[in-house]
Parts: sequence; C-alpha cells; structure tokens
Amino acid sequence: MAITVFISLYATRLILNALGAEDFGLFNVVGGAVSMLTFLNIAMATATQRFISYAQGEGNYEKQHQIFNVSLVLHFIIAILVVLLLEVVGYFLFNGILTIPTDRIGVAKIIFQFMLASTFFTIVSVPYDAVINAHENMFLVAVLGIIEAIIKLVIAIYITQTSTDKLISYGLFMAILAIFVLVLRQVYCHKKYKEVQINFKKYFSKPLFKEITSFAGWSLMGTTSSVIASYGQGVVINMFFGTIVNAAQGIANQVSGQLGAFSGTMLKALNPLIVKSEGAGNRGLMIEAAMFGSKTSFFLLMLTFIPVIIEMPYIFKLWLKNVPDFTIIFCRLLLIRNLIEQMYATLTNTISAVGNIRRFQIVASVLYFLPILVSYFIFRLHYPAYSLYIVFLVFSILISVVVIYFAKANFNLSIFDYIKIVVSPSIGSFILAFILTLIPYYLMNPGFIRFILVSIMSTISSFTAIWFIGFSADERKKIFKMFNGISSIFRIKSTPE
Repeated sequence: MAITVFISLYATRLILNALGAEDFGLFNVVGGAVSMLTFLNIAMATATQRFISYAQGEGNYEKQHQIFNVSLVLHFIIAILVVLLLEVVGYFLFNGILTIPTDRIGVAKIIFQFMLASTFFTIVSVPYDAVINAHENMFLVAVLGIIEAIIKLVIAIYITQTSTDKLISYGLFMAILAIFVLVLRQVYCHKKYKEVQINFKKYFSKPLFKEITSFAGWSLMGTTSSVIASYGQGVVINMFFGTIVNAAQGIANQVSGQLGAFSGTMLKALNPLIVKSEGAGNRGLMIEAAMFGSKTSFFLLMLTFIPVIIEMPYIFKLWLKNVPDFTIIFCRLLLIRNLIEQMYATLTNTISAVGNIRRFQIVASVLYFLPILVSYFIFRLHYPAYSLYIVFLVFSILISVVVIYFAKANFNLSIFDYIKIVVSPSIGSFILAFILTLIPYYLMNPGFIRFILVSIMSTISSFTAIWFIGFSADERKKIFKMFNGISSIFRIKSTPE
C-alpha cells in the first residue's frame, strides 16, 4: 500500500499536467464514476463476503460452493441492469445537466462508454473479490494494488508523450486497466480456492438465491445511494462552477483515497473476522473486533492526516505545478470528514453480519441523498463551492448517530462503552497530537525544514497520544504480547550440540 500511494500521487501529477485542469475536471465528472463504481464493487463484495464468511464460521463447505454460484448469477443480472440504467442516465447528463464545453461533448460521451464497459466487468467480478476478502488474502490485494499503480504510472507517462487526444487515450487505457486487473483476480481464484467452481446445475439453490438477493438488494440500495451521492457531488459542482472546480474535487478525492489506503486495507482484513465470529455464535468477539478496528483505523488515518492537513499548501506546491482553486480547502474538509466516518466504519459491518439491515439501509439511503439536495439549494443561494463539503461533513455526523442507534437495536451495543472505548480516546488523541504539531508550524517560516519538523513532531506526538490516551492498559498489554510473538519468529535461538 505504501508503494501504491507514492506511485499513484506522482501519476496524478503527470496526468494533471498532461490533460490540463479543464480536461482533468471533465474526466473526473464523467469518467470519475469509474472510481465511484470501485467503491460500489467493494461494498457489493462485502455483502457477498458476509455470506461466505458466515458459512466459513459455520464450517459449511457445501454452502460456500452454493453461495459463489448464486452470487455469479445475481451479479450478472445486476451488471446488465446497471449498464442499462446508466445508458438512460447518460442521455440526461449530456442533454442539459452537465456543463461541458461544446467542443468536448463528443469526447465526454466516448469516456462515458468506456466507463460502462469497465462497470459491467467490475460488477460481474464481485463474487471473486468476496472470496478473496473472505479468505483474508491481503497479500494478493497488495500485489494487485502495486501492479495497478505501476500500470497507471506507465499510462500517465504515455499520456504526456502521445500526440493523439490525451483525454480519450487516458479514458480508454483506464477502462482496459480495470478489466485487466479483474481478469487477474478471476484466474487466481479459480486456481487457488476450491469453492470457486462454476457449476450452476449442481450448486445453484433457489432458497439461497432468494436470501442473498434480499440481503444484497437492501445492501445495494444503501451502497448505490452512497455512490450516487458521491458522484452527485461532482455533478452539482459542475452545474454551478464548471469543470475546473471539478479538477480540484478530483485531486481532493485522490489524496483522500491514497492516504486512506492503509486504514482501508486493515478494515478489509478485519471484516471477515467480524462476520465469522457472528457465524460461529461469538458475538462478544465480533463487538470487540469492531470497536478495536474502528479505533485503530482512525489512528492509522490520523498518523498521515495531521501533517498533511497542516502543511497542505506547501505539499501541494511541491506535488503539483498548478493547483486548481478550492483544492486545499476541499481536501482539508474531506480528510476531516473521513476521520469522523472512520470512527463508525466497522459498526456498519457488524450490522450486516447480524443480517437485519432493511430499516438501517432505508434510513441510511435517505441520509446519503439529502446532502446533494441541500448543496443544490445552497448553491442556488450563491454559497461558495466548499459549502458542499461542509454539508457532507455535517451529515456524516448524523449518519454516525444513526449507525450507533441501529447497532444498539440489532445486537445491543453499549453506547456508553462505544464512547468510552472508541470515540473519546480517538478524539482526545487527535486533539493532543494536532496541538503539539502546530508548535513548529507557528514558530518557523514556511519551507522544507518546517515541513520535515512538522512531520517529525506529528509522528512523535501521534504515537505518544495513541499509546497513552488511545489504548487502554489492557490493549497495551495485548500489543506488547503481539510484538513479542512477532519478534520470537525472527529471534535466532542457539541449540545445544
């Protein structure tokens, strides 16, 4: 993940310089749905993985074969429906909704078709992603991430040199890359995992199909509303401010995504444990893992977010030659929102693990859509572009309250324990580390030396705050025990002659 962060951020610099702010913004608002669909893919895979992990917890191998085959049929149907729906949506996008320069509308439509092709293959591959997640194969996730990042860098270098339309070339290669990585996943799964056998006659189960369809349907409703809301941000900004401000949004999303890679990978590895624990009837372990996971993922974000939030103007000056307007404030507000969402990230998975998700997904879907509507009306009142990020930040807090309420209702989560174990230590650690990191920032002039000292102070203060405020005495003992176990693996012991 560390490798992919640096490669991806450098590739973004090359792409922005090659395309220019206007074309980069155009790709973000049209082809940017591809990145949103990546999130959709992950969320849908989580829904399927819930059933596979639950069956693993039960020790039911026959059911795992059935779940995989049922999931293939289900997601093939979903892929066709989504592509047809997007074709209809695309007609309206290009006829009155999006603000696109007249001479680039043809290019935008081509980019949109590239997006549809990768969308189909992305959705069809969901059962394979679910199997990889259920087996907790983070090594494969890391290797594929590195391969994808290197190919993106090669594409970026090619775009800077080609004489053809750079935006069309970029859209085409990004679509091909998405399909290529998905094919790699499929080939690996068929060779590695026994339950990945396509035999609809033997393993297809109508009762299981109904059960998974019902669960996936409610889960898909919540996920789709979240994805549409995320993509809708770009559409609303485009309607009022044009493609150049979309470029600022695209850069903010890149930074947020790359800095959140470590935390996202940890949560991806933790989700199977949460579901398997529920499947095995060990709800206590499920709740403990969810709480520890939320807190730890928050700390992983905090380690990278604090110096970036503070020194963002200097970092962007080094990273990008031309920084679009609003980029810095977009990015700061988005990172703060991500920190808030991280504190309840695992609780949504515990609700899914228990299985009663209908009411939760209905309420969550409404809260995902509302910020888009609110943003539209405040832009009509001539509020600045960054107001959208403030609106979404406020709604993230509201969603956190809803998630905690349903966690209490579904599996009797103790709200007092959650605040004591997760919320208070997380916020307390962040505030202390942030204040201490501001000391060199205010005492020194802007420059490379201050950036280095801010980064060092942030690292030291963050680890100190996390250790003494973030973790309890019992958790510190467990961490010591874990490190002793790791060190014993590498310790060379002499044996008697």
